[in-house]
Amino acid sequence: MQLSDFSFVLPQHLIAQSLCHPRDHSRLLAYTKHLDKIEHLRFIDLPNLLWPGDVIVLNNSKVIPARIIAKKETGGKVELLLDKNLGRGKWTALIKGKNLQIGQKIFVNKNWYFTLVEKVPNLPEWVIKSNLSGKLLKEKIIKYGRVPTPPYIKKLINKRDYQTAYAKKEGSIAAPTAGLHFTNRLLKKLKNKGIQIEYITLHVGYGTFRPITSANVKQHIMLPEWGEINKTVAKRLNQAKQNNQRIIAVGTTTVRTLEGFSQTKGKITSGHKDINLFIYPGYNFKFVDAIITNFHLPQTTPLVMTAAFLGKKRSVFLPRLHKIYKTAIKEKYRFYSLGDGMIILP
Repeated sequence: MQLSDFSFVLPQHLIAQSLCHPRDHSRLLAYTKHLDKIEHLRFIDLPNLLWPGDVIVLNNSKVIPARIIAKKETGGKVELLLDKNLGRGKWTALIKGKNLQIGQKIFVNKNWYFTLVEKVPNLPEWVIKSNLSGKLLKEKIIKYGRVPTPPYIKKLINKRDYQTAYAKKEGSIAAPTAGLHFTNRLLKKLKNKGIQIEYITLHVGYGTFRPITSANVKQHIMLPEWGEINKTVAKRLNQAKQNNQRIIAVGTTTVRTLEGFSQTKGKITSGHKDINLFIYPGYNFKFVDAIITNFHLPQTTPLVMTAAFLGKKRSVFLPRLHKIYKTAIKEKYRFYSLGDGMIILP
């Protein structure tokens, strides 16, 4: 399985620069595997594709303003992207700046700074430690931090547009973007049809966006991201699975969480832990039956996971993936984080 299998050329004008308003009127490409059929809908039409008893699982992680502009003692500009909270004022972070050294202080203002503790081996990350911690550090991050939107989004976007309608637990450095299409109106419409809604948590970090650099896709190693499923949700999900209800995961982060907590086929555990599961074609899904996702960048782990839902063999998943993406480009769907959505059904 070569990385080149997951390449495609996308016209720049199809990269969405803003969210659709209303959110649930974004377009939705529906692909049904057993029919090899593509349908073109609006996201508000999602309930028409689903059955009463289906279960939609959403990631309720909330984006923190993790991008922080600071300066070295010499005055040189430094940009921090906080990644993972290690506790007691320590974070891992991606840092843009020159001549960085262990022990160096990076000042946000005269009262707040970070010290570079160590370089993370084999990754473009540092461990940094703030002179503040706890509630005070959280307040400073909220006050001075900026929304860390992807580099291909050239416009400033409203902070509210980069949060899901149900965002609750702070910790992500990027939105679980498949969930941006959902509104309270749509969630109510789904419930009224008898569709079960459940919430789990996975804090999106650098691991989700880390490029695949190996020519052989299987050699890629995912970085751990923190996930959680509480006991009540796990119990309801396990009961639904036992009842043969379809489990539909919203976003690749939700898929990795549900599969990461699945120790045996058809059953998940509860708790919290780091998840570094890499899903690529050939993977045997233990819990998830279908996925709602966006249109992804070439040669990325979310695109590879999308392919895994399309088939196990290269002769099956690759033609399906190319068919979907060629159709989306031809029909001028909006791509990437703020773009349109797709659903892959069994």
